[in-house]
Amino acid sequence: MSLEQLNARVRRDLSYIAFGGANWVRPRTHIDGHVYDVAIIGGGQSGLGAAFALMKERVSNLIVLDENPEGREGPWDTYARMNTLRTPKHLPSIDLGVPALTFRSWWEAQAGEEGWQAIDKIPRGDWMNYLRWYRRVLNLPVVNETRLTLVEPFEDGLHRLHLEGKGAPSPHLLARKVILATGIQGGGEWHVPPLVSRQVPRERYAHTSEAIDFEPLRGKRIAVLGGGASAFDNAGFALAEGVAEAHVFVRRTELPRINPIRQMEHSGMIEHFPRLSDEDKYAVMAHFFRHNQPPTNDTFQRAASQPGFRLHVGAPWLGIRMEGDLAVVTTPQGESAFDFLLISTGLLTDPALRPELRLVEKHIARWGDRYVPPARTASPTLDAHPYLTPGFAFTSRDPEGEALLHGLYTFNYSALISCGLSASALSGMRHAIPKLAASVAGELFLDDREQILDEFYRYDELEFTGWMEPTAEPKA
Repeated sequence: MSLEQLNARVRRDLSYIAFGGANWVRPRTHIDGHVYDVAIIGGGQSGLGAAFALMKERVSNLIVLDENPEGREGPWDTYARMNTLRTPKHLPSIDLGVPALTFRSWWEAQAGEEGWQAIDKIPRGDWMNYLRWYRRVLNLPVVNETRLTLVEPFEDGLHRLHLEGKGAPSPHLLARKVILATGIQGGGEWHVPPLVSRQVPRERYAHTSEAIDFEPLRGKRIAVLGGGASAFDNAGFALAEGVAEAHVFVRRTELPRINPIRQMEHSGMIEHFPRLSDEDKYAVMAHFFRHNQPPTNDTFQRAASQPGFRLHVGAPWLGIRMEGDLAVVTTPQGESAFDFLLISTGLLTDPALRPELRLVEKHIARWGDRYVPPARTASPTLDAHPYLTPGFAFTSRDPEGEALLHGLYTFNYSALISCGLSASALSGMRHAIPKLAASVAGELFLDDREQILDEFYRYDELEFTGWMEPTAEPKA
């Protein structure tokens, strides 16, 4: 099968499920311009999947906005530096139950079934190419090079989105519902410890989430702070790019070996996590954070097999000072000097860190507002996450915020505590995206309840048009 044949198969399969039916949502108008039923912020895998799911729900008056150039959405062609995805290749994700839309179908259309059997995990670059194809074959309404700067609560239950960028259709856009499908960093910000940011000149360090030019680092010694999978991704990538030595510093005395996600993928935990009590949700995620996600075996081997790789466990950074152009790092094991530092310390999640939410974030309920955990599991990191509905909607910590937050959804890493592995892992998307779409569509329905019911009660279109005289009763 060729890609052209697969495209035809996608169109046929979608016709079988009546995809593309008439939009049922009652149109809204406003003097300030067109009103979208849904605006999705982010055109990566989460945003694309959400758009498809809503269109399956016959909510088609929507727009997807992404700040990156077309084909560069998400991390895959920017700062992701692993060779392959970490998710098992056989798990479906944003195909939403349409076999022709799976990565496997796309791969086999080019490499055949033998080619599918030959790969262990999905190559990173090929995943990005699949997303490009997915967007094209579904004709999703994505507008690139458009950045959201502010969500402004507006009249009549609308949200006015302030936009900038050369692709922006206008400075402002009106939407009834807004989905923040903004990826792993979209619920907060990447974290750089103050020890680094206050002591080291900006040109001497970078967070692993940034675009990094490794050419000036050829032949240099670099230090990588962090023990998660990304730290080893970046160490292996840097060495392959010509860095002489890459030293990975891990606070733990032993690398994590257990990946809780693998258990969650087959136990029902991903599908049914929102059904758990708050006590269970908090305890599960506290356990999840304690274990962290270890590097895959091939990622670790890629880094460790190179001569310049060095691993330091039980080696938290206690201090840093600059000596000329070198950063001297102090750990319990002594001091070492490096030409450059790579920071792989993850992210902080808190709506207060998102500038686009500055008008409403004070009303957004956090887990710390709704649940008091036992001391053994208490975590300020978890407490700062927003407390969401099972359908990914923000909830308010006060009566004033209820109207302001109505229609705002977050489908990014910040949903982890409330909704489990959803937008934060490919393995959770096939379950989470339909929940998100149903939640958004359901709220649109209830918002228009009075009009919809009125139309129902007044409906008088004739369907049966046949008529015949009643048969007379036979005489006795």
